[in-house]
This record gives sequence, C-alpha cells and structure tokens, in this order.
Amino acid sequence: MQENKTVSRDRVCPWWFSGVLDNPLRRWLHKPQAILEPYVRLGQTALDIGCGPGYFTLPLAGLVGEQGLVIAVDLQQQMLEQARRRAEQAGLLPRIRFQQASPGGLGLEPGCADFALAFWMVHEVPDKLGLLRQVRDALRPGGRLLLVEPLLEVQRGDFEHTLEIASGAGLQVLSRPQVRFSLAALLA
Repeated sequence: MQENKTVSRDRVCPWWFSGVLDNPLRRWLHKPQAILEPYVRLGQTALDIGCGPGYFTLPLAGLVGEQGLVIAVDLQQQMLEQARRRAEQAGLLPRIRFQQASPGGLGLEPGCADFALAFWMVHEVPDKLGLLRQVRDALRPGGRLLLVEPLLEVQRGDFEHTLEIASGAGLQVLSRPQVRFSLAALLA
C-alpha cells in the first residue's frame, strides 16, 4: 500500500524556478498589499503556505506589524532560505518563523493562526483534503483562508471540486474575491 502524502515533491514548483515567482510582471499582476490588506490586521498571526521565496511573506509581515507573526511554510528548504534572506534584508526577520513542511504534512500547531494564504499551490498537492484539514485545524475560531489558484493551470470545474473538498474539511466559502488571472475564494 502506498503512503498517502499531503505534499508530493515531484508536483511542486522547483526552487530553481523561484525567480519567476517574484519579478516585475508579477508585481504588477499580483500586488500583495492590495490582495492581503482586506484580511490581515496588526498583531495577527498569518500563515503563508507554500511561501516559495517569500513574495507574499514579506508583505504579510508588514501587515501583521511588530506584534504579529508570519509562519512561512514550504516543502523546499531552498525556498525557505531565499525567503529568510529577503526577510533579513528587509528588516522583517523577527516577525517571521520559517518552517519546512514534510511530505506528510505542514507540522502546524492547532489554533496557531488568524489567517492563512494558499496562493497558487493547492493544485500541486495530491491530498487536498489532508492539507485543507491541517489548515482548518491551524486556524483559530473566526480564522480565514484565502485560497487562490492559477486560472491558466486550474480549470473552473477543478477549482469548484477543490472548494467541495474544502467543505468536506470543514471550511465554508465566505466570498469569491477577484484576483487577476486567478480563481479565488475566502474560506472560514
């Protein structure tokens, strides 16, 4: 019997491709402040699941402020190292905890976060139900998950299926925010 893994290394964006995740076109396309500001407050704890080189991690750290915390989670140590370097250069390192996920899970403490972001990464996960249950468990009461998938890679029907899986994990759709070239849902 094959082990049911939450995350599979062969489906994730490789670390050496990280330059594509943070470039001038993307900064025009996906303005992190505009996307995140409606959901994140000073003093909160935010999760950046599949943080990559920290494209959203650093803006999250700005939004939670000095009293807040960002937990940046990625499967690849190289991505976490890139994000750590960028955070140090930006003077945001004290606000960010870097955590390497394992193929079996995220390793998050129950009730550790007020907000979670899963941006363009859930489609890479074979066990979406397992992942979404872990995110649900990590959220405090009233916590929210912003789930965003790439429109060019994920069909609307597949996204709707992911939202059905999220419902099975105990997460309910609150709204459908508009994010360029993406399919998005805010869940609680």
